[in-house]
Amino acid sequence: MSRLILFNKPYGVLTQFTDNSETPRPTLADYITEESVYPAGRLDRDSEGLLLLTDNGRLQASISHPRHKMPKTYLVQVEGTPDDAALSALRRGVTLKDGLTKRAKARLVPEPDWLWPRNPPIRVRKSIPDSWLELTITEGRNRQVRRMSAAVGHPTLRLIRTRIGDWQLGDLAPGEYRAITVKP
Repeated sequence: MSRLILFNKPYGVLTQFTDNSETPRPTLADYITEESVYPAGRLDRDSEGLLLLTDNGRLQASISHPRHKMPKTYLVQVEGTPDDAALSALRRGVTLKDGLTKRAKARLVPEPDWLWPRNPPIRVRKSIPDSWLELTITEGRNRQVRRMSAAVGHPTLRLIRTRIGDWQLGDLAPGEYRAITVKP
């Protein structure tokens, strides 16, 4: 049996336990008290939501390695309202500087009523509305969701991962985690 930590990573937290910068930034060590666990994948400092950590290297690889194609679902607040053409492009795959992305599941969704306020808040422009997408990808390229939304003309304002494979964020508040036991 292996330990798996489901953590709701707040905005601004590094997905590592140490930070060697001159001005220390928040890290996982500020939130996770479990010992000998390591992130299974990454989540950018300016992204929020579900991050998995484990004490099992094989489980870590099965979650994070691209060959396993584990689906990851995100709520994405974007500038403007994507039309059918933009959503279709996301579903077909978008050409980025590092090549064509795999097909994604993409749909417009209402703003979640369970969502916590972000600190600091996103920038709001009165002349440009924003909307929410649910996007599921099976790759993990650097800043992929942000680059995909920008490629179809709708830059990301806020990005929250809600699911990895069968594991969901659920009711975890930012900075909270839950430890479970799983078979590797």
